Amino acid sequence: MWRNTSSGWGIISILLHWLSALAFVGLFVLGWWMTGLGYYDGWYNLAPWWHRSVGMLLLAVTLVRLVWRFMQPAPRLPGSRLERVAAHLGHSGLYGLMLLVLVSGYLISTAEGAGIGVFGLIEVPALVTGLPDQASLAGLIHWYAALALMGLAAGHALVALKHHWLDRHDTLKRMLSPRFAQARRRGGSSHD
Repeated sequence: MWRNTSSGWGIISILLHWLSALAFVGLFVLGWWMTGLGYYDGWYNLAPWWHRSVGMLLLAVTLVRLVWRFMQPAPRLPGSRLERVAAHLGHSGLYGLMLLVLVSGYLISTAEGAGIGVFGLIEVPALVTGLPDQASLAGLIHWYAALALMGLAAGHALVALKHHWLDRHDTLKRMLSPRFAQARRRGGSSHD
């Protein structure tokens, strides 16, 4: 099942979700770690190079993810109306923070007018440069948006576990494999 249905996520949505989650957490850890590097550390230039390269790839993946999300139906959510509204607001917040983190990172790196090399293969051009205090302001936004994203993502994970263990919903299972959605459509148990 490649595409989403009203009963579950397709493999493309699942892969984009988990790839994004791993990449954002990895970039957050790398970003935090590299702020403590000294000038003579061997990773002083290499860590930011990785951070920028993966960040630009993740921006492309996030844009693809958003396009895919708007082209595909979202599975029905279990729970009360309040839970469904909270889920919608939470997901909107996650997408908004992901874009804010990625765009602010781009603005930090391109503030002086240089593009961003992505693993030495392509260069993303500097489209916005020379704004007053661009690197500093974008840096503040990048840091606090990343912290907020990690906090909201942690809450997202905790709520998914709550739905799985306490409410006995199949929400988490549907984000792990499309086969759970197929079983649900065929009338199988969604509370395994």
